[in-house]
Amino acid sequence: METGRPSRTLLAPAIRRAAHQLLDTPLILEDPVAVGLVPEAGANAIRAGLAEHQTEESILLRSLFVMRSRFAEDRLAEAAARGVRQYLIVGAGLDTFPWRQPDYARDMHIFLADHVSSLVWTQEKFWERGLAKPGNLTFVPLDLEDGRLGPHLAGFGFLAQPAFCSALGVTQYLEPSAVEALLRFVASLGRGSEIVFSYVPRAQDLEGADRDFAEASAARTERFGEPWKARFSADELHALLFAAGFGEVSHLTPEHAWQRYFAGRADGLRPASWEQSIAAVV
Repeated sequence: METGRPSRTLLAPAIRRAAHQLLDTPLILEDPVAVGLVPEAGANAIRAGLAEHQTEESILLRSLFVMRSRFAEDRLAEAAARGVRQYLIVGAGLDTFPWRQPDYARDMHIFLADHVSSLVWTQEKFWERGLAKPGNLTFVPLDLEDGRLGPHLAGFGFLAQPAFCSALGVTQYLEPSAVEALLRFVASLGRGSEIVFSYVPRAQDLEGADRDFAEASAARTERFGEPWKARFSADELHALLFAAGFGEVSHLTPEHAWQRYFAGRADGLRPASWEQSIAAVV
């Protein structure tokens, strides 16, 4: 990512989440705040670009972005029910959860963390939209590669207590060592802590259109100056998670995602194989 500029990859999820609100029925993710958060996500802009939003690539991206957020928020609700009171959103981008938080999250401390350049830019967008900072929200500038995740978060009020962490669309941009450090940090927070993250499988684990789409996406973000650095097999991630101290690992495979979120749909939305999600609980 270029110093002093927000990540160029953070707009796409916001635009696709907004398009989902306007174009798809039933909704997988209810996110009315996303509509109009940035000009490209406004209702007029989406309707003007309707042909583009109906392409196979756009539908697949929309499916991915809303599904991974819904999965994370479903798991967050379960974590809150077992008493977890901290929510760390890593690589938050334009995630709107703090402004549409359900009742179960009202007594949680939410930490919205991102690279400082992206965080400054996204805060401006929230303020321009008239979205006041919720009382239980803390913005955290964060560099996952600096090796000081725990001490840095502690400086912003994050406690060494059970927490829920989401890291969606993040791991492919990190060195493998930074991914492992994030997993170990969440595991260190104690029993009941959980992380939900997405990852990109290795090329040899994909086939057909999904493999082609992954390679095209990797090439595109590299042109932005944001190359993919880490891709994993599911077996590798399971081994990392168990070694870090997690005791329960749930892989949302495309097959499971279809059953859980896409069955019976007639609008073309479907789970992507080229980016998948995993939940792990200590």
